[in-house]
Amino acid sequence: MENFSLILAIVVVTALAFDFTNGFHDTANAMATTISTGALKPKVAVAMSAALNLVGAFLSVEVANTISKGLVDETGIRPEVIFAALVGAILWNLLTWLVGLPSSSSHALMGGLIGATIASAGTGAVHGDVLVTKVLIPALAAPVVAGVAAFLATRLSYTLGKKADGKAATKGYRTGQIASAGLVSLAHGTNDAQKTMGIITLALIAGGAISPASDPPTWVILSAGLAIAAGTYLGGWRIIRTMGTGLTDLQPQQGFAAQTSAATVILASSHLGFSLSTTHAVSGSVMGAGLGRKGGVVRWSTATRMFVAWGLTLPAAALVGALAEYVTGLGDWGTALVAVFLIASSAAIWKVSRREVVDHHNVVDESAAAEPAGVVTQAIAAVSPPPAGTVGDDLTATIPGPPPTAATAEPAPPAAV
Repeated sequence: MENFSLILAIVVVTALAFDFTNGFHDTANAMATTISTGALKPKVAVAMSAALNLVGAFLSVEVANTISKGLVDETGIRPEVIFAALVGAILWNLLTWLVGLPSSSSHALMGGLIGATIASAGTGAVHGDVLVTKVLIPALAAPVVAGVAAFLATRLSYTLGKKADGKAATKGYRTGQIASAGLVSLAHGTNDAQKTMGIITLALIAGGAISPASDPPTWVILSAGLAIAAGTYLGGWRIIRTMGTGLTDLQPQQGFAAQTSAATVILASSHLGFSLSTTHAVSGSVMGAGLGRKGGVVRWSTATRMFVAWGLTLPAAALVGALAEYVTGLGDWGTALVAVFLIASSAAIWKVSRREVVDHHNVVDESAAAEPAGVVTQAIAAVSPPPAGTVGDDLTATIPGPPPTAATAEPAPPAAV
């Protein structure tokens, strides 16, 4: 491996640090619903997810090639540009983790790369057609497709389960939910770990360590898989809480429908080379499953904050990436200054997070205040009768009936003598 310079080593280490944050930031995508419904214990869930993330990293390199060969023009891109892009992505990941918002690590990486590339080589170095077709369109389509699929799957699950024994059905759906959660974890490794593979490969090309148009080397695939698996095992408990109980309340039927729908969308996009946000797909499927149950409530205040974070991810990471690239362009001391800023900022965010610790002991927030059903929820919930055995979940179940008449009133007890 020729020309493996100090700056290139720094970029590789920083990319693996991003991959680590991607792991704990996106653990919720696979395991939040499994934990919230009680299908798996928190620590068991994240251990299972970590192992399958590692396996998934070896299944494909299509998404990695989209980043390393398609999104930007690798000719003329310096390793410092990649470093600046990673700074923007890492800081956005940590900030959204701090406030418990499931934003897209993928879009943070894309935004940082686009901003740093524009600052270094101008807008012409960004391939706009690839950005639109393989990043922006999937970003808009994924939550809608996954949400509609989860909504329909939830309706179907309750319809087919009307005559099933309640306890047996719940146990069966929890077993299915474990399997579907594993599929999401596998899909996450296939999609998200490849993004770090792609960024490292791009850095190696920019630094002259490998030839242009090369696929990710085996050591890159292995290191990226291990980094995302380690981050996943750490567990992004704040975001797991938001996804599992802060966005909606899920029963095992809904959890199974949500995870199966999300996994299908993610695996299909990975096969096509789309740099899809797994966060968008899973969040959409969770909301679709929440609306799919009669009486289910989506907490739209949380969803609105999440949508705002999604909209800000690309431009915010791009801005930080562009500023970091400007500073690194001042020379070696500029690169050192950006590195110190990244480390200090990360340490400050971690210190702030210690004021309110969220871990596997309190990740299922039983005291989360229920948000009243909104107009959208009520409209969708009213289109079909409630499944058998779920009358208590019906929105109309809380409406008081007419006062008892003389014919229906219970007789008063005899007066004491």
